[in-house]
Amino acid sequence: MSYTIMAINAGSSSLKFQLLAMPQGSTLCQGLIERIGMPDARITLKTPAEKWQETLPIADHREAVTLLLGKLSGYRIIRSPEEIDGVGHRVAHGGEIFKDSVHVTDETLAEIERLAELAPLHNPVNALGISVFRQLLPDAPAVAVFDTAFHQTLEEPAYIYPLPWRYYSELGIRRYGFHGTSHKYVSATLAEKLGVPLSALRVVCCHLGNGSSICAIKGGRSVNTSMGFTPQSGVMMGTRSGDIDPSILPWVALREGKSPQQLNHLLNNESGLLGVSGVSPDYRDVEQAAEGGNRQAQLALTLFAERIRATIGSYIMQMGGLDALVFTGGIGENSARARATICQNLHFLGLIVDEEKNRQNAAFIQAENAMVKVAVINTNEELMIARDVMRVALTETVTQRVPA
Repeated sequence: MSYTIMAINAGSSSLKFQLLAMPQGSTLCQGLIERIGMPDARITLKTPAEKWQETLPIADHREAVTLLLGKLSGYRIIRSPEEIDGVGHRVAHGGEIFKDSVHVTDETLAEIERLAELAPLHNPVNALGISVFRQLLPDAPAVAVFDTAFHQTLEEPAYIYPLPWRYYSELGIRRYGFHGTSHKYVSATLAEKLGVPLSALRVVCCHLGNGSSICAIKGGRSVNTSMGFTPQSGVMMGTRSGDIDPSILPWVALREGKSPQQLNHLLNNESGLLGVSGVSPDYRDVEQAAEGGNRQAQLALTLFAERIRATIGSYIMQMGGLDALVFTGGIGENSARARATICQNLHFLGLIVDEEKNRQNAAFIQAENAMVKVAVINTNEELMIARDVMRVALTETVTQRVPA
């Protein structure tokens, strides 16, 4: 039996979606509604055969969802919104409460809203998206899929910060980690491609894009990850600094009179590839500038690779070895230069990249004599969300709705 599942990623002024036929995992339609709340909002829908785009005023998320459901039936992608059997929602932060995806209830939704103090830019709008779809599709179960859930397997030495204990016990300050849905999907896909149980593998997964995180996965469980209390920490990213000496912040605050909000903006929006290169937060732009002789761009690419390589090395030590290194995300999937530079000087670990395979973006790019597999796998968080809808809520619910 085939089910129709909607995977949703709601932003403050956007709504990214994918409509999938499950369990086969084929995409029926995908798209984006952007500039919600503006008179020139835009909706884009794509099927394997056609594409539609329209600019029009969209007042709020409720109007955006109503428009989307109308377009899906109007373009005959589905006969009616009632054909949607379940809706999965990406939620940024699940705190310590949610260790797995959950079927959304009123109590669940209230808890997601409460966790907004840990993710003020994301959880409120994630909760809003859930509320709107529950109102407009009351018979379709809603499932919340948390970016942090996969990392709830971290043990205390990996998630506790060396701060006074009350900051953890009273305020919840700890390493949470993000990109969990991507890391979970990619590591499972790797195991399928290798024909080896994930439980038998030691994997380092590099999700590299404008936001980047590294994850150590041992026996299918996240045992360490580079992002921490927020997605700001860890390796260098497009506009985020990643880890720096924390004493820099009060020093800059005193020297330049910056407020906490301004310091946060500095770390999250003015640093990383953009800050060092002075060119762009986009790896492709920095790469082009570096090839043209721009010294700061060259330095930015070197810093990016070395921070990642150092993290990989520490995770190999923690796991006692490595069976596979995986690249995913916009940079990880598409930049042969990034992959080659990151893998430099790792030959002593049996990790050797074949230059030609790497240039071709092959599924496996390790050399013939390499002991460690090196994979390039396209992430698909929407498919992972749809799978969780099936696993958590949909099958039982739909079975109950089918007439005898």
